Amino acid sequence: MLPLFDMMMQAQNGAATEAMAKQFNLAQEQATKAMAALMPAFSSGFKRSATDPYNFVGVMQDISSGNYAKYFEDMTKAFTPEGIADGNAVLGRLFGSKDVSRAIAVQAAQMTGIGQEIYKRMLPAMADTLMGGLFKETSGQIPQMANPFLNTDMGEMMQGWLRSIGFAPKQQPTPQASIFDNPFTQAMELMFGADSVKREKPAQTNPFLDNPFAKAFQDMMKNFPMPAEPPKEEPKAKPAPGIDMAAYTEMFNAMFDSGLEVQKSYQKNMETIFDNYLKAQDKPA
Repeated sequence: MLPLFDMMMQAQNGAATEAMAKQFNLAQEQATKAMAALMPAFSSGFKRSATDPYNFVGVMQDISSGNYAKYFEDMTKAFTPEGIADGNAVLGRLFGSKDVSRAIAVQAAQMTGIGQEIYKRMLPAMADTLMGGLFKETSGQIPQMANPFLNTDMGEMMQGWLRSIGFAPKQQPTPQASIFDNPFTQAMELMFGADSVKREKPAQTNPFLDNPFAKAFQDMMKNFPMPAEPPKEEPKAKPAPGIDMAAYTEMFNAMFDSGLEVQKSYQKNMETIFDNYLKAQDKPA
C-alpha cells in the first residue's frame, strides 16, 4: 500500500503539486508544504473512520464506486462546484463536523504561515483526490513503488521544503512475506457483523455481505502484507473466533499511514482536534 502522501504526489500523473500551486496561486514549495500539513489530519480521519463499522462501510463504498477516480486523474475537476460538493461529503465522513475542518485549517496555517482560507478551500480538493487515489490503488491501477520522489531532483527539493517545517517523507519498510490468511468475507462478518450489528441496528443485516465493493477490497487485502501473528496468550474474555483485532487495527493504520514523519507536537495537536470533537459529541444535551 502506498502511504497517503506518496499517493497524493502521483495524482494527475505526478502533477499534483503544480495543480495545487496554480489553483491557489502558491509557489510549488508552498503547495507542497500545504498538502503535507493536511496529511496528518486525513490520516487520522481515515483511521478513526475504520473504528466505526457503519461509517467505514460508507467510506469504502464511496471509494469503490469509482466516482472519485476522475479527481485523481484530473485535479481541475476537484475545484468545480461538483468537486467541492463531493469533497465536502468526504470531509463530513472523515472529520464529522465543519468545526473540525476549520480547526484543522487553523492548525495547518499556524504551522506553515499559509492562510487558513486557502486550507479551507484545499481540503475538499484533497479529499476528492485521495479518495480517487484509494480507488485506483484498490483496483490495481497505481504502481506499488516506495516513495516516487526519493531519488529525483524534485524529490530532493521537496524533502528539503518539508524538513523546513519539521516534516520528512518516511522510508518505507520492505514488505513482509506473511499474508493475512482469513477469507475477507468471514473476517468482515466477524469484525462488523453478528453481535454488533444486531445490538445497534437490529433491522439491518451485515453491511458487508453481497456488497459490490467487497471483491475489490478483498483483492487488495490478498496482496497486503500483515505482521506475523504474535504468540497466543490465554484470553481474559472470549474473543471472536479466528480474528485478531489487533492485526486488523494495524492493517488499517498501515493502509492510511500519512507517509510523513511529523513533529510530535503538531501530530498531537491534530489528534486533540478530533478528541475534543468526540468529547463534545458525548456530552449529554
